[in-house]
Amino acid sequence: MPIIGSFGAGSAGGYGQRKGAPQFIAATGGTVTTVGDYKIHTFTGPGTFAVTAGAGPIGVADYVIVAGGGGASGGGGHGGAAGAGGYREAHVTDTSGTYTASPLAATESIPFKKGNYPITVGAGGNGQGPGVPPTKGGDSTVTTITSAGGGTGGSPGGSGGGGVYQQAGGAGNVPPVSPPQGNPGGSSLGSGNNWGFGGGGGALGAGGNQGGPGGAGATSNISNAPVTLAGGGGGSNLVGQPYPGGSGGGGPGASGPGFGNPATTNTGGGGGGGQQGGGNGGSGIIYIRYKFQ
Repeated sequence: MPIIGSFGAGSAGGYGQRKGAPQFIAATGGTVTTVGDYKIHTFTGPGTFAVTAGAGPIGVADYVIVAGGGGASGGGGHGGAAGAGGYREAHVTDTSGTYTASPLAATESIPFKKGNYPITVGAGGNGQGPGVPPTKGGDSTVTTITSAGGGTGGSPGGSGGGGVYQQAGGAGNVPPVSPPQGNPGGSSLGSGNNWGFGGGGGALGAGGNQGGPGGAGATSNISNAPVTLAGGGGGSNLVGQPYPGGSGGGGPGASGPGFGNPATTNTGGGGGGGQQGGGNGGSGIIYIRYKFQ
């Protein structure tokens, strides 16, 4: 990943910017809001981040990149919840100001030069239904930074899916990055009689075991208000109360022979597990924030 400050104005980085010229980013794309000297571009679907100016130490941006959450398993002892989409963040501007990042924020970012940058926002995975297998969430990407889609029941992903009958949960942070983009799903080992299946992993926490809740998501105020994203889905449970999804859009699991609940759109939350069917994962979201004056 490029390191902040390694591309100076007029340097061999090839940005073509005259030495001494303004280095602030100017760009279009997504939904744009202005907060003081900063602009935030929000993408809830595919688009283009079009940079018309900006290079050098000031031409870097903060970001939150969240992939789509996985679709949960369901039916016949397969009620494992889905994992959240991978969560990746960088906080390099306004570090003494009002922008509070999550504990997962990196201290390196993307240096932007003039040009068009395709944006990919991952779709939520499909929950399992009659004749329909569950699918993992879609990846979200900005240039070289990719967040991996959440896993289905028992499978790996940005965060892993909760274990189906008598199985461990899926691994999180797959493929591995640092800081980690997610956590593993919970296990159903030892639950017996199909009574409980693992919760999906979230950005900041693993899924609960044996019908446990979804793992917690991460909170950042990159958008000028606290937003919590990438919560794991809740595992299903044949007896007792349903298990909640993790903070950050995870879908609650089903109690009894019901259907798991879907995750919240544009949070990257994992779908909730259910004995009759699994909930759909939530689509991802991308924020890009930079100083423009």
